[in-house]
Amino acid sequence: MSLVLDCSATLAWIYPNETTDAVRAVFDIIAARGCVVPTLWRLEVVNGLTVAVRRGRITPAFRAEALNVLELLSIAGDPETGTYAWTTTLQLADRFALTLYDAAYLELAQRRALPLASLDTALCAAAGALQIPILGT
Repeated sequence: MSLVLDCSATLAWIYPNETTDAVRAVFDIIAARGCVVPTLWRLEVVNGLTVAVRRGRITPAFRAEALNVLELLSIAGDPETGTYAWTTTLQLADRFALTLYDAAYLELAQRRALPLASLDTALCAAAGALQIPILGT
């Protein structure tokens, strides 16, 4: 696995008007070498797309196609995400005033010593404080 992918970078890649060269580069890396995500990533991505459907931003067909494309990529769920939820993840959330969901990405990147692909400002600041390389910005 080459990096930890968060929901913000994923959604930016899905929406053509939000995709940047840096985000495209992240997905080129993922296409070549795969990535790892906390087990909550699928729920976050589909929730973001479902909210977009409800707001009329995208159609259900667009959501289905986006999910089909994501299925083609080598995106592995981390089986140990829950193991650290009440310890390391919680400590990171408290230390950096993050949601537990965002702290799960940070914990995974730190534990696996991988760069983090994110566009989330607070999460990127926390990763920078921990000297975790940040991709996508």
